[in-house]
Amino acid sequence: MKTDRRLLAILDAAQEGRAPGREECAFLLGLPAVSLDAAHLRATADALTRRRFANTGLVFGQIGIEIAPCPGECKFCSFAAGHTAFGPSVMSDEDVLRSVAGFTASDELDALFLMTMHTFDFERLVRLVSLVRALITPQTELVVNIGDFDTTEAQELKAAGVSGAYHVLRLREGTDTALDPERRLTTIRTIKDSGLDWWYCCEPVGPEHSPRELADQLLLGVEYECVGHAAMRRVYLSSSPLAMYGQISELRLAQVTAVVALATVACPATKAIGVHEPNVLGLTSGANSLFAEAGANPRDTHEDTSAHRGRDVTACKKMLYEAGFDNIGTPSGTSAALGDAYR
Repeated sequence: MKTDRRLLAILDAAQEGRAPGREECAFLLGLPAVSLDAAHLRATADALTRRRFANTGLVFGQIGIEIAPCPGECKFCSFAAGHTAFGPSVMSDEDVLRSVAGFTASDELDALFLMTMHTFDFERLVRLVSLVRALITPQTELVVNIGDFDTTEAQELKAAGVSGAYHVLRLREGTDTALDPERRLTTIRTIKDSGLDWWYCCEPVGPEHSPRELADQLLLGVEYECVGHAAMRRVYLSSSPLAMYGQISELRLAQVTAVVALATVACPATKAIGVHEPNVLGLTSGANSLFAEAGANPRDTHEDTSAHRGRDVTACKKMLYEAGFDNIGTPSGTSAALGDAYR
C-alpha cells in the first residue's frame, strides 16, 4: 500500500509550517477514516502538535450554570425548546463557587469557562464573574460561553474579569438552529475587537456533514485567529430531530481533529487544540487539551454532567498521561510532570 502523493505533499508542507488551504482541508477530510492515508494524517498531526506545544497538555474546566428550554432551538442540543426533557434550573452562587474551587484547587486548570443558555441574565453573569475572579488566581483565564452579545456587554464582562469568550458559527447555523449566522459572526468580531481571547471549534460534527462543509466551518477559526480550536462530534440524542443521522465514530472525530491541528499550524495565536468529548484517540491525533465539566452540558441528559459524561481534573490528567503527554501546563506558565497523576 502506498501513501497518496497529494497527501504527502500536504503533510510535508505542514511540517515546514505551511498550513493546508480550503481545497486541501476538504481533501484531507474526505479520506476514509479507516484508510492508511487517514492514519498517516493523524500521526503527522500528532507529531506536529507535540513538537509545537513541547508535548505539554492543557486542562480546561467548564461549569454550566443554568438549564432552560432554549429558544436557540439547536437540533443537536439537549436543552433546545421543542425536544428538551429539562425544566428550568439555575445553580446557586454557592454551588458555582464550590465547583470553581474544586476545579482550581490543584492550580493546574489553564482556563475556566462559565456557560449559560443562549438567552441569560446578563447582570447575574457579571456578578458571578466578579465572584469567580476573586476566587481564582490572576493567571487562570476566565472565559464565557454564552449567547450573542454586543460591544458594551463585552466591555462590562472584560471589566469584571473575563479574558475570553467561546463563540462558534456552527455547522448549518440557521438551518439546524433558529439563530442568525450573521449575528453569530458579528459577536465573533465583537470578541476580537474588544480585545478578548476568542475560542472556537469545528462542531457539532455529524455523519451528514460533507468535507467541504467541515473545511469551510473550521477555517473560520484560522481566518479570525482563534486562541483555542477544536473538533466536537454531535452526541446522539434519541429525542433530537437529527437522531436519524446517528453519530460519527471517535476515529472519524480524530481525523477532523487532525485537520484542525494542521489548519492552525501557521496561526501563532492558537495555543490549544481540543477534542470533545475527551478521548485518547483524539489526543494522539493532534489535540493537546481537554475539558473537565460540571453542571449543565448540552451533550448530556443529566442535569449535572459531573455525575455522568463530565470528567474532573484528575481524570483529564490521567487521559493526557495515557496519550503520552509528558507535562501539564499551569496558569503560571510553568509545567508539571504528568506522571504525578498516578502517584
